[in-house]
Amino acid sequence: MWLADTLKSLVSGLGTSKDKNVSLSYVFTPIDDEQLNAMHRSDWLARKIVDIIPNDMTREWREWQATNDQIEAIEALEKKPEINLQPKLTMALQKARLLGGSAIYMGMKDGTPDKELTIDSVGKDSLLYLHVLDRHSVTAGPIIKDVRSPWYGEPEYYQVNGGTGAMVRVHPSRVVRFIGAPVLDDRYSAGYEAWGDSILQVVGDAILNAGSAQAHIAALIPEAKADVIYIPNLSKHLATAGGTTAITSRFTYANQMKSLFNMLLLEGNGGTGDNALGEKWEQKQINFAQLPELMQKYLEIASGAADIPVSRLLMQAPSGLGSNGDTALKNYYDNITARQRTELTPRLQRLDEVIIRSALGKRDPSIYSRWAPLYTLSEKEKAETFKMKADAARVIAGTGGASPPLMPIDALSDALVNELVEDGSLSGLEAAIEEYGKLSEQEEEPEDVDAALGTPANENAASEQRKRLAASDAAPRSLYVQRKVKNAAEIIRWAKSQGFETTLPADDLHVTIVYSRAPVDWMKVGESWSPELKVGAGGPRLMEQFGEATVLLFSANELRWRHEAAKEAGASWDHEEYQPHITISYGFKGDLSKVQPYQGEIVLGPELFAEVKEDWAEGLTEE
Repeated sequence: MWLADTLKSLVSGLGTSKDKNVSLSYVFTPIDDEQLNAMHRSDWLARKIVDIIPNDMTREWREWQATNDQIEAIEALEKKPEINLQPKLTMALQKARLLGGSAIYMGMKDGTPDKELTIDSVGKDSLLYLHVLDRHSVTAGPIIKDVRSPWYGEPEYYQVNGGTGAMVRVHPSRVVRFIGAPVLDDRYSAGYEAWGDSILQVVGDAILNAGSAQAHIAALIPEAKADVIYIPNLSKHLATAGGTTAITSRFTYANQMKSLFNMLLLEGNGGTGDNALGEKWEQKQINFAQLPELMQKYLEIASGAADIPVSRLLMQAPSGLGSNGDTALKNYYDNITARQRTELTPRLQRLDEVIIRSALGKRDPSIYSRWAPLYTLSEKEKAETFKMKADAARVIAGTGGASPPLMPIDALSDALVNELVEDGSLSGLEAAIEEYGKLSEQEEEPEDVDAALGTPANENAASEQRKRLAASDAAPRSLYVQRKVKNAAEIIRWAKSQGFETTLPADDLHVTIVYSRAPVDWMKVGESWSPELKVGAGGPRLMEQFGEATVLLFSANELRWRHEAAKEAGASWDHEEYQPHITISYGFKGDLSKVQPYQGEIVLGPELFAEVKEDWAEGLTEE
């Protein structure tokens, strides 16, 4: 019995023999294999609960960390038809979840399945095949209880069908065992051999209740609308066989009339209350308003019992104000990732060692694998993540002078390249690095400029290198960075349609990125990756008055990032914040609240660097 043993009340009966909870207790009733198979084969919810987690644990598979040739050899072995590791691992996990246990048998070239498989004895092409066996296809021997044995907790042996009807003993070193829901108390695991419970054992009630609710709601649909007819002296008519036949025939014909002509003929005067004479007809309808919510609650309970979010279980997009569906899905994928590390990786360790040696002929200690991420970032999230990494690298690299690097630049460069290659931020980076080399592999720039320039016969190259070296040592100066608007004519047409009598000329429409009166090293500001920047149509657009200037405000993360990068390099900015905008006119006299902001695409040209001109407004004209 279970009962809250900290509270007792003689007045209310809580915790006493009067408490109704006293009669409650937990009873374990195992679901037999016939029922488990019936649930998986006939109930969609049970099947999903069994199959989804194994599919998610293996669908993105693993990423081997090795040389390209080594990776190709390992992956080729994994995909051989007789090996076919990824789908076979998925099947083994599904069988374990359904039946409580399964195993993958490694068929080796040595032909001695009853002997311990020593990893060092595995050579090139030693692994011949993999077979998936459920718990009923393999018999586990006694569990090893000797704590001094490296195989403690494993069966002493497995027995499998050898094909001729004879049972073959297999050493546990040649078997990868998977358990469904483990039985943690060894005192109650008798009869389970090396296996556990089906995952459906603990979620069975939730599945049954959800299925029952669905079936009952479906059964109500035909009864959603029912005709009720009140017949005076009905019992007297039904007292005789003739009366019963007459009533049946009459209303059978009435129903046909209703179907043909959408009307029902009854005897009576059509009155109500005491004035009503003859037969009376009513139509009763079932209210389904709360049933969808009730059905959803049962599904949520089943989802919680299965440890699978509703959005994944039902393949629904999160909906509703304040929905946390994305968060629940991310937490679910984090849980799957943790299970890959804590459950799959240890189970597959011995098999992986066999695969590496069988594919390559030897063990390179630098080879390892990691599970590919399940939760993929959106393009916006990828860009934001990349910017954060780049900003962090700039902080670590320092800006010289009072802000020295926090680590050697070569080490930072190599680490950043590895990070960008692994997360795929820059496609083709690995191939480019192989072609051009890493920063740490480049020769240092000689301090003696003349020594770097070579002989007079190479004067052209010398001149170019002098320019480059001079530029890298250029003195800080004020900086103005802008991008010209390439589709200015289109924006001017919009402005004219909105009542602007004059606008700046098309050549003068631009977006300011940096306006730094403070001197800054232009080389540290660097350049944008986008020689042409397109801001898609739509998004946040506003018209504002900045002093005499009428401007179009819009949003562009690339411009903000470049502005922040310039400030980190030492640029100043005279305003509290940076807001990308295009100045349309300095002479607008109309009502700005009536102007509909431009919603089309904005195309910006390359970044143009120049020194700040304080008299920039002189000679400014409008057309």
